[in-house]
Amino acid sequence: MKRETVNVSNERNHLHSFDMPVRWGDMDALGHVNNATYFRYFEQARIAWLESVGESGGLLGADTGPLIVNAFCTYHRAIVYPVDLSIDVFGGPAGRSSFESYYEIRVKGDEGSPSATGSCKVVWVDYRAARSTPIPDGVRRLLPQVPNGRNPTDSD
Repeated sequence: MKRETVNVSNERNHLHSFDMPVRWGDMDALGHVNNATYFRYFEQARIAWLESVGESGGLLGADTGPLIVNAFCTYHRAIVYPVDLSIDVFGGPAGRSSFESYYEIRVKGDEGSPSATGSCKVVWVDYRAARSTPIPDGVRRLLPQVPNGRNPTDSD
């Protein structure tokens, strides 16, 4: 059987930069930021971006908004209190209701490689109907477009 391959764009757009301090409570018993806390950093940066474009979704009682269906993190270097972080948010091509979001966490003042990188798939949902719904135009405009207008990884 011949295997078909799908050409997925590696293009991503920078969406937002977010700065925040590492809190003492973010650290674990080994003296560095706990691995689960990185996902909170991604979340905080993503929410700040959505708020900046007026799409905070269900956070403010809206009927539709973002839902995360998976999340990944690669830890490159330990982060230790006290430092400030800069988190960059990127978006991949939009499908009908979903897109990949990407994150880079850097210690402010350290221009080297990121301390961590990550990604998650964001699906826009109708909370009451419990099903996906099209990404709002204001968000879609900020994401890269694929030539045929459909992201081959979209699960809709």
